[in-house]
Amino acid sequence: MNTTVILVVGVVIVLTAVYISWRAGRLDRLHIRLETAHAALDAALLRRAAVSLELAGSRLLDPATSLVLAAAAHEARTAGPDEREHAESDLSRTLRAVVDQETFAERVRAPELLAELDASVAKVVYSRRFYNNAVDVTRVAQRRFLARVLRLAGHTPYPEFFDIDDDPPKAMAGA
Repeated sequence: MNTTVILVVGVVIVLTAVYISWRAGRLDRLHIRLETAHAALDAALLRRAAVSLELAGSRLLDPATSLVLAAAAHEARTAGPDEREHAESDLSRTLRAVVDQETFAERVRAPELLAELDASVAKVVYSRRFYNNAVDVTRVAQRRFLARVLRLAGHTPYPEFFDIDDDPPKAMAGA
């Protein structure tokens, strides 16, 4: 009877250790996914700003519109971590104001540039959704009882959502 109890306790300890190891590995994989999603979002935001700067410098827009677009794109590229969401939202609003002008399609005859702008705007939307989804899943995993009690996430803070106004211009939304 003593050996049976020892065997059962041993099996329970081994299964518990395997489960805890699995949870820690899952949390690690979620953090890797989160870092990858953040890098993809950052690349998409930088690409959108670069294409916006290219459009502003293309001499296809009037000088005032070019200046406003270039300023918003430059601010989005150079904003610090605390101001990034605000600067990216400003760029989105500026792009909507520029592209949704009545005479935009007649003035800008650069289909490659417009296609690149459309693709970069769409990629920002998808990248932000993917990143925020990864944040949500990671936060849920970090809040689980076992992860909190055993500190499986170490000293990693809860990841923050990236909330910006990323609605595409109406002229590009249907394309």
